[in-house]
Amino acid sequence: MHIAIIGAGIAGVTTAFELAADGHQVTVFDRCGSVAAEGSFANTGIVAPALRLPWVAPGWPSLSAGRDIGWQLKRRRAAKDKTAAAAQQNLLKLAQFSLERLQTLRRTLQLDYERSQGQLVLLRTARELKQIQPGLDLLEQFGARPQVLDAQQCAALEPGLNREQALQAGIHLPQAEVGNCRQFAHLLRLEAQRLGAQFRFHTTVRNITPGKQVGLVHEYTPPAEPPGPISRSGESLDRREAGDTHPARPDPQQDNFDAVVVCAGTGAAELLAPLGLKLATTRLHACSITAALRQLEAHPHLGPQAALLDQQSGVSISRLGQRVRLSLSGKFSGEIEDGRGQLKPATTALLHKVLNDWFPGSMQSGQALQWSGSQAHLADELPVLGDSGRSGIWLNLTQESSALAGWTLACGAAAVLRSQIGGQQAGGDIPDISGLEISRLG
Repeated sequence: MHIAIIGAGIAGVTTAFELAADGHQVTVFDRCGSVAAEGSFANTGIVAPALRLPWVAPGWPSLSAGRDIGWQLKRRRAAKDKTAAAAQQNLLKLAQFSLERLQTLRRTLQLDYERSQGQLVLLRTARELKQIQPGLDLLEQFGARPQVLDAQQCAALEPGLNREQALQAGIHLPQAEVGNCRQFAHLLRLEAQRLGAQFRFHTTVRNITPGKQVGLVHEYTPPAEPPGPISRSGESLDRREAGDTHPARPDPQQDNFDAVVVCAGTGAAELLAPLGLKLATTRLHACSITAALRQLEAHPHLGPQAALLDQQSGVSISRLGQRVRLSLSGKFSGEIEDGRGQLKPATTALLHKVLNDWFPGSMQSGQALQWSGSQAHLADELPVLGDSGRSGIWLNLTQESSALAGWTLACGAAAVLRSQIGGQQAGGDIPDISGLEISRLG
């Protein structure tokens, strides 16, 4: 089939590869000038097959005053909905399947994307450990096996940890990994292109019409000016990254496809609304600071070895090759950025404080890269995957979830869609995604 994919973030790129590998003719449309240029650009990098611990802790989520209270109340009710257990279990199984698919791709394609193994959740107080115990019990029920470590065991895993910082315990997720999501997306894009996939950058999709032949109206929308070295959203560092995109007519054009997969992230709701598919989302924001690790012969273990999460602040610390990334996510507009779209001084201070608490002096902050982006979140914090219920239109909106960190679901969700579009049913190696489809939204 000739299949269009809307969006070239990590969800779109993995979907393009899987469908091209299955023999389909694939065309990817994206409004930016490169793959992984928005929400996938500088995220935490974490791939963890376990529900994010704050999500299953009592009292989560807390309310943020004056910020989309209606949506927040829906989220709180959804977090306490006991009938959601089956969907949560399927989500966890999809995450595990996704990690296994990522490992297969890494081995077979020999991809190097600055990965490290394992994640350690740092708990400063006994109260924090007590608060997340119900969540740990839930993870055990779902088949995940988080390991509770004392401070000495944490230091054995992460020898660079500051021994003077109070540490009650750590939760080790050995199956998790951390890697450079953007680098992986670029490598997989090349593999997809070798299989015949085409990428149309600086191209905005205006609308889609379901049917046996899906109509897709798109418009060439190049930037008014060449982008600088980097924009706040992570726009292309080099105009040549647009690669196989050529100048096109400036007026809207229509092409027909056998199927369309929507991987458009924050742009999905606007595309789907005319089809009667309502995504009641709100935008949550994320940010990160990435800089080189300091190299000292006297301190060979300076800095993290893999991925860590400071439970108290929600700040993630990730090692990417010889760099360290500090990340914060799940925040409302205005909580981490000022009116000009720059990180607030309080935000950068928090990120640096958490790093200095655990790994003092480990970052070379002189050439640090700051990034911020946003994702559209549903109140139940679950992804949307599979058949849209509209002829020929499929959905892969799996990065919009606070239940899982980083790009956990990307590879698995793409493989599930490949199977569904090819007519295969769940079973065998393909996990059941019941409760994760758009039909649950009514």
